[in-house]
Amino acid sequence: MPVPPPTDRPRIAFAGTPEFAARALDALIGFDCDIPLVLTQPDRPAGRGMKLTPSPVKAHALAHGLTVAQPDTLKTPEQRASLAQAAPDLLVVVAYGLLLPRAVLDLPRLGCINIHASLLPRWRGAAPIQRAIEAGDARTGITLMQMDIGLDTGPMLAECLVDITDTDSAASLHDRLAEAGARLLIDTLPDLLAGRIAPRAQPDAGACYAAKIGKHEAALDFRRPAPELGRRLRAFDPFPGGVMTVEGMPIKLWRAEVLGRPGTPGLISQVDGHGVVIGCGEGSLCVTELQKPGGRRLPVAEFLRGHPLAPGQQAQLPG
Repeated sequence: MPVPPPTDRPRIAFAGTPEFAARALDALIGFDCDIPLVLTQPDRPAGRGMKLTPSPVKAHALAHGLTVAQPDTLKTPEQRASLAQAAPDLLVVVAYGLLLPRAVLDLPRLGCINIHASLLPRWRGAAPIQRAIEAGDARTGITLMQMDIGLDTGPMLAECLVDITDTDSAASLHDRLAEAGARLLIDTLPDLLAGRIAPRAQPDAGACYAAKIGKHEAALDFRRPAPELGRRLRAFDPFPGGVMTVEGMPIKLWRAEVLGRPGTPGLISQVDGHGVVIGCGEGSLCVTELQKPGGRRLPVAEFLRGHPLAPGQQAQLPG
């Protein structure tokens, strides 16, 4: 296959799928380089009509006139052909969602680098943002990593720290980390392309796995401490939220304040326009944003007008 003619500008291909990756692609578009190819996952059904919808990365790439490829996998030479033809010096990977085989890792002259939303080796895996909040971490960050065949195990090139506040949801922390990742990429690329960065091996101590978030994790067990449940609500916003079931009706909980007030696990002790207070194994939660099936997320006062709750009602306890 023909190889592009040499140029003074580096050729940097990109692989990513969600909005987190689109922020980095936008930053790369502003960098002094050629982007010969953007890889992203195939269009997926979305919305009420389940219409095939392009990924945020595809939408951003096409808006800037970039070439896009959407292979289902990169396991065969045929599926890798577009990347091989692009002949990149470097491949930037951000939340792509497909495993890169050795043949892809070895294809670019400078290898493949990944923007990962944690301070590695903590929270390797699919859900580092959510798991950091759920665990009560005081800070997280971005690690720019040289990719190897393992799961987020490659040597580190650069990192930056991001504090986690007591009010952060996965959505708000996602946005700050996406911006931090885009900045770190652009700040690091000149030295990386010039060979001025020595990769550092990840330490063995402190490694843990951030498992993908499942819908089943939404069910809240009010026998757990209120601070833990409060973190889960923030970690699972916008997906999958928290769910309690009262008199057979599942209700999603989105925002809550942690109270030191003792209570009976799952028992609603107070209901007013300020919140629905529910007892936990330690302390209580004052829920301030709720959602009934088929409805919208609503502030508590508005929710209660259409779906009243009352003191003395009991949320079902799992198991």
